[in-house]
Amino acid sequence: MSGGDLRVVVEADGGSRGNPGPAGYGAVVKDTAGEVLLERFAALGTTTNNVAEYSGLIAGLRAALELNATRVDVRMDSKLVIEQMAGRWQIKNAGLRPLAAEAAGLVAKFREVTWSWIPRERNKDADALANRAMDGETESAREPREAPAPKSWAPPELENATRLILVRHGATAMTAQGRYSGRGDVPLTDEGEAQAMAAAGRVAGLSRDVGAVLASPLARCVRTAELIAAEVGGLPVTVMDDLIECDFGLWEGKTFAEVQEGWPREMAAWLESTSVAPPRGESFQAVAKRVRGAMAKIVQAYPGQVVVVVSHVSPIKLILRDALAAGDAFLHRLFLDAAGVSTMDIWPDGNIAVRSVNETAHLR
Repeated sequence: MSGGDLRVVVEADGGSRGNPGPAGYGAVVKDTAGEVLLERFAALGTTTNNVAEYSGLIAGLRAALELNATRVDVRMDSKLVIEQMAGRWQIKNAGLRPLAAEAAGLVAKFREVTWSWIPRERNKDADALANRAMDGETESAREPREAPAPKSWAPPELENATRLILVRHGATAMTAQGRYSGRGDVPLTDEGEAQAMAAAGRVAGLSRDVGAVLASPLARCVRTAELIAAEVGGLPVTVMDDLIECDFGLWEGKTFAEVQEGWPREMAAWLESTSVAPPRGESFQAVAKRVRGAMAKIVQAYPGQVVVVVSHVSPIKLILRDALAAGDAFLHRLFLDAAGVSTMDIWPDGNIAVRSVNETAHLR
């Protein structure tokens, strides 16, 4: 089944008899009318309930991709998984972070994913499949997943991975003054030009075999990207509209103190939830949605290549938050310098490895 804009429902579950104990997962993909399109289930050996639940989610997302779905409504009776994947809860268990990162990589391949908690009685199909797996049945369309508890770890092979070199643009007058700078098309300062040239040298040091240089449409990013492209072989700069900065609405050009004084309640709500937008502006959830779409397009268009992405603070933070399977608090705790460089690898199966965050040695 395929279609230009196919919406499906993924119901997923997992369980462990003993926690940890013999575990298994189940996942069902349905159309919006409730007809079952695909089923997945497998045993996991000895592991925990939460690992099994995440494994069910991953299996369901993979099955949705097999159907060429573009929009997915995920429904699970695991409050933990739903809240963590929606970005409302932090992932404190280090053992779950690789699974959450894998799921986030799959989420990025869809145009839209929604997250809904449902009571167990409404998740009976996935629950039944998980129990079949724990009972030892093996009639799954997918090989069993091993629990992520290796005794040793080695860096993954780079073959087939798309390496993203994420670069924040150089400084502008707004940067120096600490003002919210969203859709306003301000140019680089002389200092910003120097920073962008330094970033270009760092990117060239990371790879001379760059396949593409992509940029937000705003001048500060395009100019930074042009300097980088010239350093790595004179590539053209490709503009991607979805890499543009958050629209800060009425806060554009204001300092934090000015916003705090003029919109104290709105600022408090904005800091509390990524679903809240500045007055006449754009929420971080909306930014995240379009940036995930951009990442999916990049990985699809440049498999196995090195791609430079020149963007802004908010999009880059959201890319790194998703890659690290972090909570929303990450967005307010991570600082990204002008012309700072971060690198990550994304594999076709959705696996992600973040290799550096906000490198700035080239700016000293």
